[in-house]
Amino acid sequence: MDSLNDIWNQVLEKLKTSLTPTAMNAWFSDCRPEEMTDSTLILVTSTDFKRDILVNKFREPIEAALTDLFSSPIQVQIMTRDERMAYQESRDMEMENSAFPEIAEYTFDRFIVGTSNRFAHAAAIAVSNNPGKVYNPLFIYGNSGLGKTHLLLSIGHAIHESHPDFNIEYVKGDEFTNLLISAIRDGTTEQFHNRFRNVDLLLVDDIQFIAGKRQTQDEFFHTFNKIYEAGHQIVITSDRPPMEMATLDDRLRTRFEGGLMADIQPPDLETRIVIVRTKAAQLGLLLRDDAVSYIAENITTNIRQIEGVIKKLTAYKEILNDSIDIDSVKRAIKDVSRLGNYIPTPEAIIRETANYYQLKETDIRGQNRSKNISTARQISMYLIRTLTNLSLNDIGAEYENRNHSTVLSSIRRIEDLIKTDPETAAVVRDITSNINSAL
Repeated sequence: MDSLNDIWNQVLEKLKTSLTPTAMNAWFSDCRPEEMTDSTLILVTSTDFKRDILVNKFREPIEAALTDLFSSPIQVQIMTRDERMAYQESRDMEMENSAFPEIAEYTFDRFIVGTSNRFAHAAAIAVSNNPGKVYNPLFIYGNSGLGKTHLLLSIGHAIHESHPDFNIEYVKGDEFTNLLISAIRDGTTEQFHNRFRNVDLLLVDDIQFIAGKRQTQDEFFHTFNKIYEAGHQIVITSDRPPMEMATLDDRLRTRFEGGLMADIQPPDLETRIVIVRTKAAQLGLLLRDDAVSYIAENITTNIRQIEGVIKKLTAYKEILNDSIDIDSVKRAIKDVSRLGNYIPTPEAIIRETANYYQLKETDIRGQNRSKNISTARQISMYLIRTLTNLSLNDIGAEYENRNHSTVLSSIRRIEDLIKTDPETAAVVRDITSNINSAL
C-alpha cells in the first residue's frame, strides 16, 4: 500500500464533505500526489487550466485538510507534469552545486523549534543573516541527537545561498585532527593552512574531540585567530560547554566563551509530538493519534531516535504491508533500541556500577567516602554524564542532591584517569559494556 496515496485519499474524503461529486470528478480525478518533502505536498495535474483552478480555489481547503490530519502545517505545491520535471531538474542541479550536497536536508525550514532550542535557533538565524558581524564565534552545545548538527549545517546552507561566493569549510573535530596528522606526515601543512584559515565561514562539529590533543589544539588556536581577525564567521558545536572540557586549553576555552554560547535541551512533550507528526509527514506516513502520543511519550531525549522509529514504521508499511498500530510502534522502538540507540537510565548505570564493584546502590548514592566507594561513585557520575542527557544538577540529584561543582569535579577526575591510568579506562569500558548488555 502506498503511504502517500493513503494520505491523499484521506484528504479527498475530507474534501467530499464540502464539494459536489461533479466538482470532485472535474478537478481531482487526474490529480496525483508525487512527493512530500520539507513539509510540502507536491501535487501534479494534467493541464495549466486545472492547475490554476486547483491553486486558486482548492489549495487552501487541501492545506486545511492536511493540517487537520497531521496537526502540523503542511503546504501544497500544485504543478503540471512538465513543471514537475523542470522542478526536479532544477533541484538536482542545485544539489550538485551546493556546498553540502550530501546533507542538503539540514535546512532551517526542516528544523522544528520548541522551548528547548528556540534560543539556539534564533542565534543561528542571526548568524546566517549577518555572518562575521554578530555572535562570533557561535558555540552551540547539547547532548547527541538534539539538532546541533542540523543547526550548524542550516547556517552553512543559508549563507551559501545568500553568499554563493563564500569559501565555506565544514569539518568534524576528530577529522580536523586526522587531516592535520596526514598533512604533517605528507609535508602538506601549507595546503592544510590554506584550506582552513582562508575561509569566510568555518563550521566545526563536535569540537570536544580535539580536547587533550595538544598539537591539534595549537593548530586550531591559530586557525581560529586567523579567521576571527579577518572578520569571518566561526560556528562550533559540542556535546558540552567549554568549562566542562577538562583537557581543553585555557586559551581556546576563553575564545569559545568570548562569543555566544547557546545550549539545546531535550524537547518537551508538545515539541516531541510536533516532531513525530512532521517527520512522519516528510516520509509520507500518516500516524494515528495514539501512535504519535506513544512515540512522543516514550522517546524523550533524542530526536534521532524518533526519526529512526518513524523510518522503521515506514518500512513496516511499505515492505511488509503492515498496518501501523501501537504494537507496530512498540516493535519499532524496540528495534531501534537494538541498533544502538538505547539511552540507559541513571538507575541502570548506578546498578551496573554497584554490581561491578560488588557494592549496594545505596552505598554509591550515599555519603560513604571510602576509596573504593568514592571511585565507584565518581565513575557512575562520569558514565551518567557521557551516556545520558542529564545536566550536572540532575546528576547531583541522583546522589542525595550533591551540588554542581562536586559532580563536575568527579567527572573531571575520571576523565583524567582514563587518559593516564589504563586500569581505570578498562573498568569504565567494562561497566559500559555491562550497561549496554542489560538492554
